[in-house]
Amino acid sequence: MSLPAYSDYDGLGLADLVRRKEVTPAELVEAAIERIERHNPTLNAVVHKGYDDARARANGDLPEGPFRGVPFLIKDLGMPVAGWPRTYGSRFARNVLDASDGGLTTRYRAAGVVPVGKTNTPEYGITGTTEGAFLGACRNPWNPGHIAGGSSGGSASAVAAGIVPMAHASDGLGSIRIPAACCGLVGLKVNRDRNPNLPDGFDYAMGFCVDHVVTRTVRDSAAMLDATGIPEAGSPYEPPAKDRPYLEEVERSPGRLRIAWSSETPSGRPIHWEIQAALERTADLLKRLGHDVVEKGMGLDYRALYAARGPVSGANFAAGMQRLIDQVGREPEPDELEPLTWASLKGGRKVTGAQAFHAWQELRMLNRTTLAFFEDIDVYLSPVMGTPVPEIGYIDPVGLEPREVNRRQGEVYPYTPPFNFSGQPSISLPLEHSASGLPVGMMFTSGWADEAVLFRLAAQLEKEAPWKDRRPQVWG
Repeated sequence: MSLPAYSDYDGLGLADLVRRKEVTPAELVEAAIERIERHNPTLNAVVHKGYDDARARANGDLPEGPFRGVPFLIKDLGMPVAGWPRTYGSRFARNVLDASDGGLTTRYRAAGVVPVGKTNTPEYGITGTTEGAFLGACRNPWNPGHIAGGSSGGSASAVAAGIVPMAHASDGLGSIRIPAACCGLVGLKVNRDRNPNLPDGFDYAMGFCVDHVVTRTVRDSAAMLDATGIPEAGSPYEPPAKDRPYLEEVERSPGRLRIAWSSETPSGRPIHWEIQAALERTADLLKRLGHDVVEKGMGLDYRALYAARGPVSGANFAAGMQRLIDQVGREPEPDELEPLTWASLKGGRKVTGAQAFHAWQELRMLNRTTLAFFEDIDVYLSPVMGTPVPEIGYIDPVGLEPREVNRRQGEVYPYTPPFNFSGQPSISLPLEHSASGLPVGMMFTSGWADEAVLFRLAAQLEKEAPWKDRRPQVWG
């Protein structure tokens, strides 16, 4: 193998080269390190370089997993890695060092990947753009003047630039799908409890947040979920059942699916015309592929849904911050949290237990409406975003007032949160580009625990409207 071709392979492709002894894991790690050093000054995607650890592991005995020897990056948010810092993108947590791997980190290692570093994230993953006072702005490989999305922006930027073929990401209100859409990647928010988060997943107690990966190919996403999404002793929630390995689903026909689509937004305001046109072209493509496609909105009571979500998220954030405060041993100083974080923490601390549980009860009942919508359809299509990818600074969690940050986020990201509330799977696919050449992601959501139908449909679209040969400005 010619290592200059490293970036042209997906994760399974690189692992196959290792199995055939055409390349060693150590050579792959050096290829990833070379690309970090070349592109990170432009992108600011990688914020901790674990080169010594990666080299040692690549030269040791790696597990015989599906991704043996493949370089990998981990988001610097909720994933402990032994001996590495975990800053949450915040000055306050800058000295946190993890003594051992987390539960999902252990599963990634068992899949054979070699972590080479950690990726940029906004402070505590709050915003849909990766711009922070502590770690700085992460930039989009398609145009570095634009955002990479958030909160998994560093992971998406690195994968899109060909630094690694896949990277860890997490999604609490859209934080896998949004950066995947911004950077032209495959980004699956898995079903609630599909990937166990024990023993350290306290932040996932309310069920909004899930972990998975961002990838350039559908099959990498499927194979990694096969490796990580398995039952775990001691888990309070059993992972939803699946019929067969997801990698096999990628090879199966989706059949004739019932697909509804809409551009309805919680505010009722129309989305940007370029996004609307891309959505309509995607609906037409699905019709040409033989699916039953109808324009039909979900008709949710968005005002009630978001009102119920507020106290639940606020109280959960305050509880998680208290754990971090206990770990650090003191309260944060005024300059150690950004304005939006301070507003979130102070607001969350005001929520009473009765208010939080009342809101949670309301949310659970409202989610029944979301899930019931899928009794008559297989897949719901919408955009991931309501606008083209914004420039750096448009959603500025450091310089703007918190109210304005949230207003702009509502404009740009109107579609992803309801499926975090309901817990069902949802995937972003890079089917379109804007007139300026930036990716436009289309979002496909299925009923409860049906990642299988999303993998089958995604594989069909990957074949019929391929994206693998598109290359950003910053690449390889």
